[in-house]
Amino acid sequence: MVTTITREDLRQKLKHPRKSIVLETLPPEEYCRVHIPGALNLPPDEVQALASELIPRKDLEVILYSAGPACDASEKVAAELTSIGYANVRHYAGGKSDWIEAGLPVSSEYRKAA
Repeated sequence: MVTTITREDLRQKLKHPRKSIVLETLPPEEYCRVHIPGALNLPPDEVQALASELIPRKDLEVILYSAGPACDASEKVAAELTSIGYANVRHYAGGKSDWIEAGLPVSSEYRKAA
């Protein structure tokens, strides 16, 4: 089951990065341009190839976001992750646009999985 997460909840989760993983579900060029600090990139067409590398445990909290409410990329990735056994998937519906409009920090630093 996929549940939603608020901007404030996400801000708090980012303070404890070992307890959850944040994934932007947009193409790599969009991720590289700007993303939420600490987020990794999981484009919808790469879920099967990258999920086990980016999300090492199926019980880990996974927080997904995309461009904003009108973009369904994170919902597609959430459905695919749950179908392959990830049990704790959350969706930040406001997405990158909500984050930026709130004046919160962004990054353009490319991050690979640890």
